[in-house]
Amino acid sequence: MSLGKMNIFVDIFNRNQSKDSEGFVTQIDDFVASVRAFREERHGSRKWANLAAFTDANAIFKFRRVPGLEIRSGMLFVCDKSRYTVISVEDINGMYTEVLAEKIEPSKA
Repeated sequence: MSLGKMNIFVDIFNRNQSKDSEGFVTQIDDFVASVRAFREERHGSRKWANLAAFTDANAIFKFRRVPGLEIRSGMLFVCDKSRYTVISVEDINGMYTEVLAEKIEPSKA
């Protein structure tokens, strides 16, 4: 994959929960890394049709593997003012990482 296709920057956050002295749980997002990536949103291609039955993912991110960085499900990706929760991670030939993610939509209340 060429750098021309990797045209967005993605900030990766690790989601942690901490409990204060009164017992309330708060969500803390710890910054892990910033990578240059390729993002593909869900659309009507054959690839997405095959994924539709198995996942709630609506975006795929592909980026070069960062040595020493383990991407896990539940992590948070932030790019272009959008937030995504990682659903699954796949290593491609030890060089690239492919992530299926679900966009976090604000509730309409």
